[in-house]
Amino acid sequence: MTYLDQLAELIRSCLPAEAEPPEDSDDLFRIYAVLLRAKGEQVTEEDVHDAWSAWIQSVNSRHQALVPFQDLDAQTRAFDAPYARAIRTAARYTQERVS
Repeated sequence: MTYLDQLAELIRSCLPAEAEPPEDSDDLFRIYAVLLRAKGEQVTEEDVHDAWSAWIQSVNSRHQALVPFQDLDAQTRAFDAPYARAIRTAARYTQERVS
């Protein structure tokens, strides 16, 4: 298990119970781990959507939500919020461990 896998698992563990990550999403969570390292608590829902978009292109290049964040309706945008919160929570946790 690499450092990115460890961060990906931490992010998963910070998701609320009602969040339903896509199946076979290990690669997606590794991208989220990169977001955690690059942006930490400053990560936004738009960042999460961009990361998801990069991942979904290899899974389903015709997915209807494969558009810029600002072009999504509010209901679809809301799907990114728990992932952004989980990344921010994981970032705080990793900061506390370092301090």
